Amino acid sequence: MNQTGQALASSDVVKAASVYDALRRTRPRRRRDLRNYVKVFLGIDVPDKRICGEHDTPMDYLWHAYSTERDLTPFSSATNGDCVVWANRGGGKTELAAIATLLDCVFKRNCQVRILAGSGEQAGRMYEYLTEFLSRGFEAFLAGPVRKEKCSFINGSSVEVLTQSAKSVRGRHIHKLRCDEVELFDERVFAAAKFITHSTGGVIAAMETISTMHRPYGLMQKLINEAGENRTPIFKWCMWEVIERCRGRSCSRCALWGDCAGKAKGANGYLKIDDCITQMRRASRTCFEAEMLCKRPSLENVVFAQFDPAVHVGVVDYDANLPLYRAIDFGFVNPFVCLWLQVDSDGLVRVIDEYVRSRAAIDVHADEIKGRTPCSEEAVAATFCDPAGSSRNDVTGTSATKELGSMGIRTRYRRSNILSGIELIRRALRAGDGAIRLVISPGCVRLIEAMQCYHYPDKTGDKAEVPLKDGVYDHPIDALRYFFAGYTTAKTTTRRY
Repeated sequence: MNQTGQALASSDVVKAASVYDALRRTRPRRRRDLRNYVKVFLGIDVPDKRICGEHDTPMDYLWHAYSTERDLTPFSSATNGDCVVWANRGGGKTELAAIATLLDCVFKRNCQVRILAGSGEQAGRMYEYLTEFLSRGFEAFLAGPVRKEKCSFINGSSVEVLTQSAKSVRGRHIHKLRCDEVELFDERVFAAAKFITHSTGGVIAAMETISTMHRPYGLMQKLINEAGENRTPIFKWCMWEVIERCRGRSCSRCALWGDCAGKAKGANGYLKIDDCITQMRRASRTCFEAEMLCKRPSLENVVFAQFDPAVHVGVVDYDANLPLYRAIDFGFVNPFVCLWLQVDSDGLVRVIDEYVRSRAAIDVHADEIKGRTPCSEEAVAATFCDPAGSSRNDVTGTSATKELGSMGIRTRYRRSNILSGIELIRRALRAGDGAIRLVISPGCVRLIEAMQCYHYPDKTGDKAEVPLKDGVYDHPIDALRYFFAGYTTAKTTTRRY
């Protein structure tokens, strides 16, 4: 090539490099543009095909995290960018959150992002992804050297890794908080972290909670429940949204066929099929379903593992031809609980209603109980209660049972230990002959949640044999125990007030 040709070629290279750099600095305006940007400049093809009908895709989350600001979504009514990400192990959650962090800092001026994880190692992993992305041509955006747990950008944005402590999150005001593996968080730290995000300078506040759901009674379960009530977006995907496309395999001979049923034929992800098969063979079925398929979490530490909403929850209304019972667990700071129950001729216990309330006086509870009872007080067969309710209160000089009695609600109780009561409930869930003798109305949401989440302590030893008194799930269960303890005992062994 002559000198003229070399000069032209060199000029073309310079122009191409200039165009490439300009494109890197151009903020993607549409979802398709964002996906292409990540693919070109980070080399990551974010999966964007929904395989399971009720699921989302990783790209759905990334677009939400990136496009919260109104200059991209001018018709959005969102007041914050909060979201919950529930995805499988190896589902790219941490890497995607690192991509979202990079995009926030590059394209949003003065955006302050903090990373908080269930462990220092997990937080470091997201930050490592971020620093590796910066080395792919984004060094010019930095305002200085990349430090061990912090980096700053020339547009005023910054990223910092926070430690898992209340002190670390208190007193800060930031825009974006990404909580990775929130299932492992100290709940006190998480409670403090809820107050540190603020919207300023056109950057919308966002608290993103990201995790696999390991336990049915863990923090992630609570967040999923609360998200539905608060209308916080939930982005959920499992291994089928991120698995590689299946080509040339015999479905009938594949170990994944029972779960796959052809799903992988239409997939477009990156998880290796052989790796997924290996993980399935290594793990128990319950763990595989929780960790990879994002189904109901492992029930290994749950007290009533045999409870199945599809079997034990059904429409049951008051039947005037059956006797009506009530069961009460007293509380003030912890919730006061009352259940309404009936038992049919076949011995089926029907929980038809519940009342759960904290920080109210006994007269308030009495009015509510009488108002919700579908028959006269005289017609109530029995009201079983917590034996502790018969103890004299040093402030009032009387007991909760006597106070209720003075208001026309007569109670009875039988002292019994927790484990025997639990065994009675288990027997009702499924007896030795396979019979189901407990059904709960869908309206009893707190009792249903408690049946799924009441659990043993996460430790070994003698105390691990007794379920955890967590102040949340134990109270509806206690009320149910008092019913079974009282109902299955002869009236001569109970006391009446």
